[in-house]
Amino acid sequence: MNDTPKGATHTTPKGTRKRAQLLDAAEELLLASGHTGLSLRAVATAAGVRLGHLQYYFPTRADLVAAVLDRALTRSLDNLGPLLSPREPASPADPRQLIGLLLAEQDDPRLVRLFTELWALAAVDETVAVAVRTFYRAYQDQVAAFLRARNPALPAAACRARAAVFTMLIEGAALFRSGIADYPTEETDAELMATAMALLRNPADRNPADLP
Repeated sequence: MNDTPKGATHTTPKGTRKRAQLLDAAEELLLASGHTGLSLRAVATAAGVRLGHLQYYFPTRADLVAAVLDRALTRSLDNLGPLLSPREPASPADPRQLIGLLLAEQDDPRLVRLFTELWALAAVDETVAVAVRTFYRAYQDQVAAFLRARNPALPAAACRARAAVFTMLIEGAALFRSGIADYPTEETDAELMATAMALLRNPADRNPADLP
């Protein structure tokens, strides 16, 4: 086998396709069987490959989960790219658009189910929890960069704290907007938007038009 395994600098096109197929199988297994059914052997069976073949790309379950999360973050960043790209100070990205896109992702029931299963798995497996924390640190880094672009004078510690609270707010909302813990209403979504906007807004440029 000459495809580049996990952790290597270069990956062949064939290896990239195989990794994607294995990640697809892992996601489908999580959605169909829940986090209790996610084992390397079960994923290998679902993908129709030998266990050793799967472990060539993902030696442990935590490695597999980390790759699933990394792909989810990449997809989200691709979607948010235009808003997260560096801009001229005079024309910063609109935080309402960013929040709207993040909340729109929660309209995908498969994506919400995938993350709830990964959260549940992280609660009982510390190696998976490490992968989940790594994912959310990367998520917060993107939010912090967005904040710095809009609030250049905001101290780094305050920027990180706001990014963390914003992430907690948006990710927690997934449970309460998806039907798992509750359902959204126009009123709750308006309050959610206003609260999230307050975390991202530059205090120097408050604008009545920003209000719901």
